[in-house]
Amino acid sequence: MRHPKKYIPVLAVTMGDPAGIGPEIAVKAIGKNTIYNTCNPVLIGNTSIMETAIKTAGADISINRITEISQADFREGVLNIYEVSGVNTNKIRFGEISAEAGDLAFRAVKAAVDLAMQGKVNATVTGPVNKESINKAGYHFSGQTEIYAHFTNTRKYVMMLADKNFKVAHVTTHVQLRKACDMIKKERVLDVILMFNSALKKFGIHSPRIGVAGLNPHSSDGGLFGYEEAKEIIPAIEEGKKSGIKVEGPVQPDTLFALTYGGKYDGCVAMYHDQGHIPFKLLGFKWDEEEKRMKNVSGVNITLGLPIIRTSVDHGTAFEIAGKGIASPVALNQAIEYAVKLLK
Repeated sequence: MRHPKKYIPVLAVTMGDPAGIGPEIAVKAIGKNTIYNTCNPVLIGNTSIMETAIKTAGADISINRITEISQADFREGVLNIYEVSGVNTNKIRFGEISAEAGDLAFRAVKAAVDLAMQGKVNATVTGPVNKESINKAGYHFSGQTEIYAHFTNTRKYVMMLADKNFKVAHVTTHVQLRKACDMIKKERVLDVILMFNSALKKFGIHSPRIGVAGLNPHSSDGGLFGYEEAKEIIPAIEEGKKSGIKVEGPVQPDTLFALTYGGKYDGCVAMYHDQGHIPFKLLGFKWDEEEKRMKNVSGVNITLGLPIIRTSVDHGTAFEIAGKGIASPVALNQAIEYAVKLLK
């Protein structure tokens, strides 16, 4: 048995949607013996689902079913499962949307939030969920970020994506595109700049350089294509500069991400979901045409502004390959690593 001499944080890792690849990648990530060098992981999920995931992953792991974190046995070859019960798992099928799968996925997320808020775990890491299944189960949230914000009573929060040296924060996320445009306000843009700057410092960047995207093509070209830059975005940037932040913009959206990837900026701010997600996933997702599947899905989703730490994979449930044993745990490994970084 391992006898650590240094502080090792406890991480709650949720299983994600049981009909997707979440349970499989959790087994593959937590099953690595080296994981215990940096953290003590507890899987938040259902034992019967995880038994199937262990077989799918072909892992040599024993299960320690617990109802209290104090019952965990942190050593190699043991998967500590904090049991989430009360759902009929017999109706859950790989690759299928269902209220049962959504119910179980939601309960796992809620349990992770509760454990962190109670101080029983040091950070949380979430697997991929299916929003339709969660809503079908009666939980009307647009994503896990919103679930965390609701149950931690957080009003100001930011979605940040990270993969190696490429980092992007979002002013708006899971809303209708027409509504997102209306939500571009000075106060919100400034909040994102401030929280993003603080997060980048936590990752060891002493004086972060931040580039802020415009909303409109060519950042409106001086007002030819819109007014949001002049009325909302530029005033927020100027306020950020007054606070001592190295922030520039609005930079033309079609060049900002290339500049950031090239090293001009330590991070960039996107105005809406797809503006930031498309370039991010272009870098981290690799499609294999011969095998007709994604061979690599890297990237971490981090929620800034919460009273607890939450990181997540930035990919979906991949229903098309669920249960086949070929899912990559790369993104979940990264999410765990980032959670530990934030704790440090």
